[in-house]
Amino acid sequence: MQNNKEDIARAGKILRGGGLVAIPTETVYGLAANALDGLAVAKIFKAKGRPQDNPLIVHISHIDQWDALVSDIPERARALAQAYWPGPLTIILPKSGIIHDEVSAGLDTVAVRFPSMRTTRKIIDAAGVPLAAPSANLSGSPSPTCARHTMDDMRGRIDAVLDGGECNFGVESTVVTLATPVPRLLRPGAVTPEELREVLGELEIDDAVMGQLKEGVKAASPGMKYKHYSPKAEITIVKGTLDQFVRYISGTGERENTFALCFDGEEEKIPLRCVTYGRQDDPLTQSHRLFTALRELDEQGAVKVFARCPSTDGVGMAVYNRLLRAAGFSVTDA
Repeated sequence: MQNNKEDIARAGKILRGGGLVAIPTETVYGLAANALDGLAVAKIFKAKGRPQDNPLIVHISHIDQWDALVSDIPERARALAQAYWPGPLTIILPKSGIIHDEVSAGLDTVAVRFPSMRTTRKIIDAAGVPLAAPSANLSGSPSPTCARHTMDDMRGRIDAVLDGGECNFGVESTVVTLATPVPRLLRPGAVTPEELREVLGELEIDDAVMGQLKEGVKAASPGMKYKHYSPKAEITIVKGTLDQFVRYISGTGERENTFALCFDGEEEKIPLRCVTYGRQDDPLTQSHRLFTALRELDEQGAVKVFARCPSTDGVGMAVYNRLLRAAGFSVTDA
């Protein structure tokens, strides 16, 4: 399906009827269903092979749709929305009675986002209902940032894919919960901790942002618990300078089907086949390229990958968070 009035109307009809449509957003492609239909939402988990204890994000096209989804909207939530909506920010609050357990994974909260991409909002309007939409990939694989990658994973599993071109940001939205005494960042994204603090004043960063969720702790947000975003290759993140990185991989003795995931312009200095994921000094280019680069590693037959470690400042925190999960938390210091 194409990004035109007729196909957007068709997508809305499918969604209104309980079907599944992969849709573009400014972050990644989402696998959408009617968020108010528990049976439709259950189809998302089946199509993705997604664990049932992983909550979903509800997408709205007008801010006044938010009130019906949550039990209350405190002033600090409204201030965040005024600052960063529409945009790549998800806000968690206690849920209202219309949110099914399939959406919230049995939690008493719901995650809501007001996307900035006009096409996304037109699809929600055409459906006439808010849409639950995790990333439109097989669970655990890299999130899709274009229609082709979405089709690679979802062909034959869903009703339609609407092609809206490449996503701008390339990593999923920032998720912050306001259902705790102190606001807590659960997943980093394009809206940075510094920007959140400008509005909230105080913000805790969950331990699972920079590490692994503790055993027995229930995930309060998508992207917290499981190994995520992974190509078939085994990835190790290598901390250190470029020279240290080169010395480290040279000492491993590994060459056949071994690749480096590195920054733009570093290929000539690295004695391995390389896939790049943006400029070292520009985390926005890294976020835009990361998931595409991970899929390219699969396409080129990579078995083992050594990855250059990004900075964790600003948007870099989101890039590191996704790469850390793609590597199954395998990190070494050169």
